[in-house]
Amino acid sequence: MPDPEFFPPQSSLPGAAAHFGAYVLADTAARARDITAARADDIEAAAGPPPVSSSPAPPSSSIPHSVDVPAAEVRTPTAALERILRGPSGLGTASLYLTRREEPPTPPTPSAPESAPAPETTPTTAPAEGTPIPGLYHHPVPEPDPVRVEEVSQRIKAWALDEVDLYPDDWEDQFDGFSVGRYMVACHPDAPTVDHLMLATRLMVAENAVDDCYCEDHGGSPIGLGGRLLLAHTALDPLHTTKEYQPRWEESLRSDAPRRAYHSAMEYFLQMAGASQADRFRHDMARLHMGYLAEAAWAQQDHVPEVWEYLAMRQFNNFRPCPTITDAVGGYELPADLHAQPAMQRVIALAGNATTIVNDLYSYTKELASPGRHLNLPVVLAERENLSDREAYLKAVEVHNDLMRDFEAEAAALCAACPVPTVQRFVRGVAAWVDGNHYWHQTNTYRYSLPDFW
Repeated sequence: MPDPEFFPPQSSLPGAAAHFGAYVLADTAARARDITAARADDIEAAAGPPPVSSSPAPPSSSIPHSVDVPAAEVRTPTAALERILRGPSGLGTASLYLTRREEPPTPPTPSAPESAPAPETTPTTAPAEGTPIPGLYHHPVPEPDPVRVEEVSQRIKAWALDEVDLYPDDWEDQFDGFSVGRYMVACHPDAPTVDHLMLATRLMVAENAVDDCYCEDHGGSPIGLGGRLLLAHTALDPLHTTKEYQPRWEESLRSDAPRRAYHSAMEYFLQMAGASQADRFRHDMARLHMGYLAEAAWAQQDHVPEVWEYLAMRQFNNFRPCPTITDAVGGYELPADLHAQPAMQRVIALAGNATTIVNDLYSYTKELASPGRHLNLPVVLAERENLSDREAYLKAVEVHNDLMRDFEAEAAALCAACPVPTVQRFVRGVAAWVDGNHYWHQTNTYRYSLPDFW
């Protein structure tokens, strides 16, 4: 994507940056969990050209996958920190791995002349599997690292089968078809280790189990959903009760697969995440569960909401918990006060809303083929605005595109207003998650197919 024309600061973020900036800048170079200055030269050496988008040209305010801030606007004490602020130049390239990975580095070729061409075996962006939705504004990403994909896939299946007994044997094909390893590696290209990737992968699988088993495909029902979700939420946000009743609650955590998965995934998360990151995740999961309940209430009433009501529900029943842990998965922490800023909250909300409409669009034919009426944006648009199925679907594409462009404009403005390294990296991580999420939906032909509207 082209560099943005940053908007002038228009928020309260510069004040927050002044308060936290000195601490964050000094802490960034010192903390093992954040980017280390020692990797700066490696990052520059590995940087490659940005990927070419097959989408329509973005507006000048869009945020690139590397959020560049003009040097004059960035007050950094060292050249290494300036490099960190500048960041990598291409989403999914080797330069995105800002901390040391567990794989050994490739040894340099000895005595290679400076004029020698790049090796022919250097991996490039290969055509992705599946067909992107025509007209959908998105950014293609390189194929995720196959070594990591395989390792994450093996580990998550062992966790699901051996640790939490998540699914019966006849669900195995569906579990494999979900391709969660490819999903998470694509969405978190800056994760320093596979252990970090597994934090996101377990939580994703656990959330999907709750959705399937409590709400939808595998025995889910809107009837009694509130009670089930409340008890499941205590696996993430533990109950503090009397000694008499504590054992009964602890026993309940092992009572069904979704609660076992939630509890185990959260325990792993707490081993590597900070306290504010854990609290942030719990808050976002409460938002998600509230969205589940709103959709369930409409299902019980056989009610089709107004379009704006549906979009309000989707702001809660959406992917938000996934990109908001991008710092934990990346091995660093965005300070809580910066995360709570209204401008940051708007960026996160727009990212979650756009990625969720992607799910509505790619899962459209799958949901039409399943029993009952499934609410998604094209269905609601057709009902409430008296559109044909094709017209409603194409308008839903436009809604998504508007959300994406708003997300990119707001993200660019935020990064210009608050040039703090953790803010820059966090916004890059959210943008990477948005693109990786589209990649997974496009390429998961096991689950999704497109309607014949073109």
